[in-house]
Amino acid sequence: MSPRVKTVGILTGRPGKASELGALLSAMRVHSRAEPGNLRWDIWRDKANPDRFVLDELYVDEAAVAAHRDTPHFKDYSARIGDLADRTPITLDPIEVD
Repeated sequence: MSPRVKTVGILTGRPGKASELGALLSAMRVHSRAEPGNLRWDIWRDKANPDRFVLDELYVDEAAVAAHRDTPHFKDYSARIGDLADRTPITLDPIEVD
């Protein structure tokens, strides 16, 4: 089984904060995609609720996730996200199917 790490984040902007949240996520996308262990970092916006965003992240392994969380852009994100959004992070393991 692959050591890859998949994370999905559901973020709902606090009232009046969706635009600022979108800008923060866009900046994160640019920096995160440039990390050597990153395979995917996409942002999706809910069609039914434009204040809700979904992050789709994939890393080569746990070490790449740890390196990501140690970057200046992730630390900035961590310091700011609580004021901008309610969030639900989901870390997933791959399942082999027949």
